[in-house]
This record gives sequence, structure tokens and C-alpha cells, in this order.
Amino acid sequence: MSIRIISDLAEIPAEQWDALAGANPFLRHAFLHALQASGCAVPATGWDARFVTAWQDGMLVGALPLYLKSHSWGEFVFDWAWAEAYERHGLRYYPKLVAAVPFTPVTGPRLLAASEATRLLLAEAALGLARETGASSLHVLFPDAAQADELAQCGMQIRQGVQLHWRNPGYAGFDDYLAVLRADKRKKVRQERRRVAEAGIRFEHLDGHRISPELWQFFTRCYEQTHRQFNSPIALNLDFFMRVGAAMPDEVLLIVARRAGEPVASALFFRGPDALYGRSWGTLEYHPGLHFETCYYQAIEYCIARRIALFEGGAQGEHKLARGFLPAVTRSAHWLAEPRFAAAVAHYLEREAGGISRYVDELNERTPFRNPPETPD
Repeated sequence: MSIRIISDLAEIPAEQWDALAGANPFLRHAFLHALQASGCAVPATGWDARFVTAWQDGMLVGALPLYLKSHSWGEFVFDWAWAEAYERHGLRYYPKLVAAVPFTPVTGPRLLAASEATRLLLAEAALGLARETGASSLHVLFPDAAQADELAQCGMQIRQGVQLHWRNPGYAGFDDYLAVLRADKRKKVRQERRRVAEAGIRFEHLDGHRISPELWQFFTRCYEQTHRQFNSPIALNLDFFMRVGAAMPDEVLLIVARRAGEPVASALFFRGPDALYGRSWGTLEYHPGLHFETCYYQAIEYCIARRIALFEGGAQGEHKLARGFLPAVTRSAHWLAEPRFAAAVAHYLEREAGGISRYVDELNERTPFRNPPETPD
């Protein structure tokens, strides 16, 4: 078995990569390649690909999506305070190595290999690359729980976070979902939906086969409007959206809100076999409740109709709690080259983990359900 560091995903046969990536749409060759080909995740934007790959008899048997980063944007596991601490002590935090799907805070495998031995080999190769390049650190973002344990075996420190996810136990319809909410929450949802309907807004659900270039242009306007509104970097572009729409049409969902036949808002989702993932949204008109309807209630209806078990609506947002989303623990793994900072981060993460545990308990106590369902680890 040999290890190769590859900067251009086009050098790797898509079918071999996808055989390792499994069903997660964000790990698909087409998704990651679109980020590069569109100029969204390239050295000029601070995402310098260093894909770690393992080969045996000319076949790809392992892979790790890895980037040399010159900033911390687009990661959703926040280490700005660590970078500032390095700077205060006259040390350089950037560049660092980050194993992640750019701009995508979704849990999934990161060490793409069938065997544990190969996964550990990939992790050790990434640590070796960090030492060779003089990177300050290595970070693996949003691995699943099993791979977080494997990364801990390699000496990496595990950090926890929290997202809010909606789960479908098998509702027959939206009214069944409402029926399990407390009366005040159920009333609020109905009020929000009624206001949108009374504004004359109707919705259509489009997979990639049915999204026209004009609708991709409209969605991009919405996406850019949202990022400008919140003064956040515009990471993705029209070229990226059109590439993934063409390459992964069955895994793309665009929900479009129309008033008097004209589009006024839209939200982009990706679909796996058992999960729907909300990614971005935007509107060109303000209407009360339109955000919740477009991003959450329409998606929940979509999941119920297709018996999709999990809906991840994105990072942050305690407003989701009142709408039936419950806390789920996320993980990341970290290695820092500087021993003093590694020790300081270890103490920080230990304290932070206690705070995360208390935060999850607090969220569960504020459940919107009449009979709270069990929360997964």
C-alpha cells in the first residue's frame, strides 16, 4: 500500500472515490470536485487541497479530504480564539491542516476506507504531513462517533459541539407531527404557516433535473442576499450550484416560494438515502414566517412524504428547538504541534465538554414535545 498526496481531485477516478465515500452526498467526488472546479475551494480562497490517498495494486483503497488553510472561514468549528492566543505569544497559527468538507457542517466519515488499519494509516499520514509542512495543527471536522474514537487512538483531542436535528419516527402526515407538540408550539406553527399562505405564497419542490439555469440564478441571488445581510463571506457561486445540480440531480432539492407566480424566496437542500440536509436560503421579499416555512416546514413535509428519517437544518439556531428539532452532539478532532498550546487546549476542551453536556440537558428540558422522544447520542 502506498500513500499519495493529491491536490486535484480530477486525478482520482470518480467511481473509485465514490466507492469509498458511501451515500453521504457531500463526500461524493462530484461535490468536492465542483468546489474546486468552480473556484470556491482553491488556494486563492484559502483552501489548498492536500487529499491524502492510499493505493494498492493501482486501486484507491483509502482517502481523506484534507486542505491546507490560511484562515478559519467555512469550517463551523470555531478556533478563532486559539489563533488569537498563538498570535499573542508570537506564534503562527496559519497555515493549518483541516480535514473537512468545505462550508458543510454535516457529520459523516472523514477517513474513507473499509478497514480500520487503512483508516489509521490515513490519519497517521495526515499527522505526518502536518509535521512535514510545518503546519501549526491538524483538525478533523465533523467525523462520526466511531471515527472520532479512532482519531483519539492516534493522539488527537476530541471536541464536542451541538446541532439541532429533526427526526421522523414515521409520521403519516404533517398533522401527526403537530399532534405531538405542546399546544402553544402547535399553535405557533399553525399561525406562521397561515400567514405565509394568506400572503399568497405557494411552493414547489424541484430536484436537479427540473431546476432551470434561471432558477439557479435566482437562488444564487437569494444566497448572496442572505450573506450580505449578515455580513458573512460569500463562499459559493453560481458555477458551483449549477455543477452539483447537473452532476448530482437526484441528491439536490430546491424549494422555491412563489407569489403571483414569481419566485420570491428559495432554499437549497441535499438528500442522502435516509437524511435531508438544509444548506442555504434567501429571500428577495420579507414576509412573516417565510423563513420558517421555506427552510423547515416545507422540508419536514418533504421528509414525512418520503419517509426520510433525519432532517439536519444546518448549524446553530435555537429557534429550531420550538419547531421540533432536538440536540445532537457533534465531534471534531484536533492535534497541535506546539506542546504548551496542546496542553492548554486539552484543559479547555475538558471544561468545554462539561458545558456542552449541561447545554444539551438544558435544551432537552425545553423540549416542545408533549412526550419527549429519546435523544440520540
